[in-house]
Amino acid sequence: MSSAAVLLVLTAAVVHAVWNLSAKRVSGGALFVALYYTVSAAMCLPVAVGWLLVTDVTPRWSWLAAAVVTAAWHVLYAVLLQRGYAAGDMSVVYPLARGTGPLLSVAAAVLLLGERPGALGLLGAVVVIAGVLLISVGGAKPMSGPPRAVSVAYGVATGGAIAGYTLWDAHAVTTLAVPPLVYFCTAAVLQSTLLAPYALRRRPELARLWREHRRHVLAVGLLSPIAYILVLFAVRIAPVSMVAPTRESSIVIGSLIGWLALGEPNPVRRLVGSVVVLAGVAAIALA
Repeated sequence: MSSAAVLLVLTAAVVHAVWNLSAKRVSGGALFVALYYTVSAAMCLPVAVGWLLVTDVTPRWSWLAAAVVTAAWHVLYAVLLQRGYAAGDMSVVYPLARGTGPLLSVAAAVLLLGERPGALGLLGAVVVIAGVLLISVGGAKPMSGPPRAVSVAYGVATGGAIAGYTLWDAHAVTTLAVPPLVYFCTAAVLQSTLLAPYALRRRPELARLWREHRRHVLAVGLLSPIAYILVLFAVRIAPVSMVAPTRESSIVIGSLIGWLALGEPNPVRRLVGSVVVLAGVAAIALA
């Protein structure tokens, strides 16, 4: 993978970890998702229109169709993730989601898209996933029985949604040649539109969430698009089987932020896992 692609993905990982810190502090459920999707849409729409005017590119209906598909995938991902957090421990749901996503993405990219990343690249992907699991195994409180099983199920299902939109997005910006900026911004508007009926039926709660957590809503709404647009540009110059696992270095950064900013436990295990993930990223970069 080229150094430019690595730089794009690692920058996206830092931004992703930062906005996840805000999302973690709020835990506002689907209404929080609806709010930050709306902020993202409001920010992205004029940028996309301006880009089209400056470049004089003619939009195609296929771009809208591609954006509809990714919007549906992203809403599914967000709902599954929020339900997983409501049902169980985040330290079970989140690492499973982020670990399962790239694993499925790499497998599908190899089996369905015909990508051949090479032995070193595949080894790096496996090492990244192993490091993610090492960082995140266990939880802040013991869980057993059905609650843990439900958490695992939601984590794996969320990872499947991540793999789904990762593969589709790679197809959209490469095979369909949809400009990443226009693609993401159109999808952001559609995601906000899909969640609008749910949010509008809960106006008082929505207003309270905005009033109490406006700063975090704005942080996620602004930083989330930046992180993902960087990834979309990366998949235009590097195979998705390499980009997907490298993105998971955000969990390393997030784990360090969680330890330093939130006082989360097990810093030694998390730091060892960080070294493992960075070794995997290095292998991918050299592939």
